[in-house]
Amino acid sequence: MQAPTMSTTGALYLGRPVVLRAGHSRPRANALLQSGRRQALHVVNIAAAPPAPQRAPGQEEGIPRPAYVDETGYGRAAPPPFTLADIKAAVPAHCWKKSTWRSMAFLARDVGVVAALAVGAYTLNAWWAWPLYWVAQGTMFWALFVVGHDCGHQSFSSNKTLNNLVGNITHSSILVPYHGWRISHRTHHANHGHVENDESWHPVSKRIYNQMESMAKIGRLAFPLPLFAYPFYLWQRSPGKTGSHYDPKCDLFVPQEAPMIRTSNAFMLGMLAILGACTYALGPLAMFNLYFIPYVINVVWLDAVTYLHHHGPHDENEKIPWYRGEEWSYLRGGLSTIDRDFGIFNHIHHDIGTHVLHHLFPQIPHYHLVEATEAVKPVFGNYYREPEPSPGPIPTHLFKPLMRSFAQDHYVEDEGDIVYYKTDPKLNHLASGSDV
Repeated sequence: MQAPTMSTTGALYLGRPVVLRAGHSRPRANALLQSGRRQALHVVNIAAAPPAPQRAPGQEEGIPRPAYVDETGYGRAAPPPFTLADIKAAVPAHCWKKSTWRSMAFLARDVGVVAALAVGAYTLNAWWAWPLYWVAQGTMFWALFVVGHDCGHQSFSSNKTLNNLVGNITHSSILVPYHGWRISHRTHHANHGHVENDESWHPVSKRIYNQMESMAKIGRLAFPLPLFAYPFYLWQRSPGKTGSHYDPKCDLFVPQEAPMIRTSNAFMLGMLAILGACTYALGPLAMFNLYFIPYVINVVWLDAVTYLHHHGPHDENEKIPWYRGEEWSYLRGGLSTIDRDFGIFNHIHHDIGTHVLHHLFPQIPHYHLVEATEAVKPVFGNYYREPEPSPGPIPTHLFKPLMRSFAQDHYVEDEGDIVYYKTDPKLNHLASGSDV
C-alpha cells in the first residue's frame, strides 16, 4: 500500500492525483479534499453530487483534520476525491440488470443441494458422515440466507412480490424473520459506518461499554461467543438499542410496516410447526443432526462473515474509521467496509465477500458484483482495500484478522466525529479466565 503523502501545503492524499500545491486556490483545494461529504441518515440519493463542503470550526481551509489519519498513519478517513456518481458511472450498464431466471436457478441449486445432503445423511446414518454433513449443510443454510438477503435488497428480481415471497420462505426456513431483518438491514446500509445509527456490528461507545455487565461484554466482544450472537440480536438487538425484530411496535419499524412484521412472524410459526412435525416423525436425535447443528453452523457463518465485513483489515497496522456528525456520509461509511476472499465458498455463498460496492449499490445482483467491483477499482484508488487472497480452498487466512479484531476492537470514545476502536485489556483477561 502506498503510504499517505503530504503535499507542499501539508494536505493529505492517498495515491490518487489529488496533490495540493501553493498554486491551488482555496476553493479548489477545499473541493479536492472535501468532495464526497454529505449528511444523510435514512434516505440517500446515491447518484447525486455532494453539496458544497462545510468547514469545521477552527479548521484551516484545505487542510484535513488530524483525525483523518489514525495513529498508524493511514488516511482513508479523509473525504474521497470522487463521488457516488463517479462510482456509478464506472459500473458497466449490464451489471445493473436483474435476471429472475438466473436468480431462480441459484435458488433451485441451493434447495437441491440442501435436500440431497439431508436425504443422503439420513439414509447413510453413519457416525463419520454426520460431522461432514453438519459443516456442508450449515454452509448451505448460510447460502439460503444470502438468497433471502438479495430478496431484501430487491436484487433477486424486478418483481417485489416475488422477492418478498422468496425472502420469507428462505429466511423462515432458517428461523430468520424476513421483513424484520430486511428493515433493520436497510437501516444498516443507510447508516453504515455511523457509530450510533448503524445496526448490528456497530461499535459501542465508552459510556455504553462501561455500563455493560461483564458477561454481556464477553458475549458481544470476546471470541468465540459473538459468533453465536445472531439469534439473540434478532430478539434484543445490539447494546444501546432496544426492541425486537419480532415486535411490530419496535422503533425499527414505522406503523405501516407492522403488517409485514406479522407476516414474517406467521412464516416463522409455520416453520416451527414443520420442525415440530418432523421431530415427531423422525425423532429428536435425527432432527438434532439434520437441522439443529447445521443451523448453529449457519449462525457462525453469518456472524463471522458479517463481522469481517466491518472489522479487522488484513493489514494489522490499519484501523477502520467510524464516523459521527458532519464527518459521516453515505459514501465514506460505505468505503469503510471490507471485501474478503472466502476461497471455495465465494461462489457457494453468492459472492457475499464482494462487499464494498454492494454496500454502496445494494441493487446490483450478486452475480455481477465481482465484475462491477473490478470496473470501479480505478475510481476507488487507495480507498479500496484489496482483499488478501485465500491461501487455498479453505480461507484459513481470515482467522488471524478475526481473532485480532476481537482482541483489540472493544469500544470507541464518546466524543469525536472520527473515532477508532480502543482496547480494554481487562476484557481480554476476563475472557481468558486470567486475573486482572
